[in-house]
Amino acid sequence: MSKDINTMSTLTDAPDLALHASPVRKFWFDEVPPPATPAAERRHRLERLAGAFRLFARYGFDQGLAGHITARDPEWHDHFWVNPLGRHFARMRVSDLLLVNSTGEIVVGKGPVNQAAFAIHAAIHEARPDIVAAAHTHSLYGKAWSTLGRKLDPLTQDSCSFYEDHELFDDFQGVVLDTKEGARIATALGSNKAVILKNHGILTTGPTVEAAAWWYLALDNACHTQLLAEAAGTPQRIPHDVAALTHERVGRPGGALFSFESLYEGLVEAEPDLLD
Repeated sequence: MSKDINTMSTLTDAPDLALHASPVRKFWFDEVPPPATPAAERRHRLERLAGAFRLFARYGFDQGLAGHITARDPEWHDHFWVNPLGRHFARMRVSDLLLVNSTGEIVVGKGPVNQAAFAIHAAIHEARPDIVAAAHTHSLYGKAWSTLGRKLDPLTQDSCSFYEDHELFDDFQGVVLDTKEGARIATALGSNKAVILKNHGILTTGPTVEAAAWWYLALDNACHTQLLAEAAGTPQRIPHDVAALTHERVGRPGGALFSFESLYEGLVEAEPDLLD
């Protein structure tokens, strides 16, 4: 007790410190109120969507014309926003994004639309009304892991975000151009947050753009980790009960949202034109 009193006495002599009248215990963020209108929610999703593309470019998820992230429109639920084919992720702006309806027609924007993006994402958004966003690129480590044709093991605390929460789609038939194959991917995904597309790559989903994008970064990292671990030796799995408990603690959408936001804030400060 005397040590605490002495410490506080010392701190009160420092006028540049904003001391609480009483010490505060706070282990999580304040709840973020949702946007007040559909228009405000749409703008929020579009800003995070444009930001997600730029973050993906920073992580090297920008190979050629491949890759797409979508966000369901908050007012027209059978429409989603997506990147135009050929616009580099590092240059994406809010004004570049396209609104596409359930038949693949462009409602807002110039296009063109990536046909594979429509075939995959339209089916996922239809099958999972709880999903706001979905992300898929040909990222290096996700692509490499997908060739093994199996799900990830619970090897680290981070990888437990996907423990019993991802699936394998093991019927690669080439470039996805038909919504029927998109529907089969959606079936493989089930109620999970992610799916490994054998010989293709990885795909994540989420109840927010932030969650889907962060989980994509995290899943590619988990693939990278397991590839390194297996190259080095025989990784030791986390036991089921511990992995399941860890998933409950680290695999929630709120944690994914704030993880994304910590990256997004610096991105907007450095590249404010993404909001144009």
